[in-house]
Amino acid sequence: MEGNGETDYHSHLITIKELEEMEKKIKETPKLLNQTAGKESCCIFRVPRTLLEINEKAYRPQILSIGPYHHGKPHLKMIEEHKWKFLGELLARTPPCRGSLDWYLTIVAPMEKRIRECYSEFIHGSSFDLIQMMVLDGLFIIELISKVGRAAPSDPDDPIFNMAWIPPFLCRDLLQLENQIPFFVLQTLFENTTATRFGDGNQSLAELILGFFSYTFERPDEGLKRCGNLEGKHLLDLFRMSFIPPPPPQEKTKKANYCFAWRKGKNDIPLPQLIPCAKKLDAAGIKFKAKKDEMSFLEIRFCNGVLEIPQISIDDAIASFFLNSIAFEQCYSHCSKHMTDYATLMGCLVNNPPDAEFLCDREVIENNFGNDKELVHFFNNLGKEVAFDIDNSYLSKVFMDVNAYSRNGWHVQWAGFKRKYFDTPWSFTSALAALLILLLTMVQAFFAVYPYAGGKSAG
Repeated sequence: MEGNGETDYHSHLITIKELEEMEKKIKETPKLLNQTAGKESCCIFRVPRTLLEINEKAYRPQILSIGPYHHGKPHLKMIEEHKWKFLGELLARTPPCRGSLDWYLTIVAPMEKRIRECYSEFIHGSSFDLIQMMVLDGLFIIELISKVGRAAPSDPDDPIFNMAWIPPFLCRDLLQLENQIPFFVLQTLFENTTATRFGDGNQSLAELILGFFSYTFERPDEGLKRCGNLEGKHLLDLFRMSFIPPPPPQEKTKKANYCFAWRKGKNDIPLPQLIPCAKKLDAAGIKFKAKKDEMSFLEIRFCNGVLEIPQISIDDAIASFFLNSIAFEQCYSHCSKHMTDYATLMGCLVNNPPDAEFLCDREVIENNFGNDKELVHFFNNLGKEVAFDIDNSYLSKVFMDVNAYSRNGWHVQWAGFKRKYFDTPWSFTSALAALLILLLTMVQAFFAVYPYAGGKSAG
């Protein structure tokens, strides 16, 4: 009886329809996180909610939609209409043998499956909708960078270029993680639009892209040529990779030995730790040197008590690029974490307004935010809710060496002595006067004692 009652009880709670609904959900394919999201091919993600809550505006396009995630949003309609204008101009220059819109749709169509695998979310819509979007967005980007790079004719009265507020927003929107199309789509379209370009026809796609962004992110021209053969996963990844310095030949060997020694439990190689703020390091005797005209702000070195940091100008554009690059590195496990490492180091150095003021005075940072508090807020948020692996960081040796130097008692004492007696002209003058008085006193004492000592010796 008891067993029958239990059966009746469960039968009352669970119906056949409810069981069928549960089984249906088990068989459903996830939509918000694609089955391919963990593969190397998947490289375009939704920004994690934890990062959006810190600064949502930095991850949302303001005037331009690229790809499916923000397609069709009303506030992006203005540039959406301009895409068709650019497409018409490109088609008008395309030779008759490859002059139809159908040609471009045909060369992209076979990539549909590969394109869908690049997005972490399931892409709704028909095959034609997706292919049309890839062609329209891809050719818009190619036409845009070609016009800016003087490889295609441009109308001086075109509002895209003539209205001062539009180009900076285009640059920022093109470097947002959710606003990307696969690089192989761009490369394929680029190779099939060669006849539409003139001028320096030898420019690669990467050179045109980096040249376009250099109007917002100024960099030495000779350095851009070094990145002419880069191929990222998309525009954001390509631009991120262009800042990553080539590793020294011995770096891989050193890193492998270090990891091996630490895992075996040896104590002769200390575990890297985060470093103190800039003002504390200064008090410990570490000097800060701004390296100017560097190709990359990532090339940070520490040698003989000097921390060399490339000069960087912080504004809204670079802030947005940093945030989206870090979001990409957090989502994509098949890339380096250079931006995350850099953000962590700078977050350590810029801990409060005096640190910001100190680094600005040393010309390490050019602050275009307006005040030191905003700069501190930016760097503190840059590494918030972000996973950081100090052991595998490209800056792990910098962290270790800075800590070792700053904890050396002799360095701290000598730095304190110099600051006390030689930091200002008045303190130096006082110290020099005290030294002269001491020397004069010693000389006076010597001559006062010498006659007595000499006479006693003669007697």
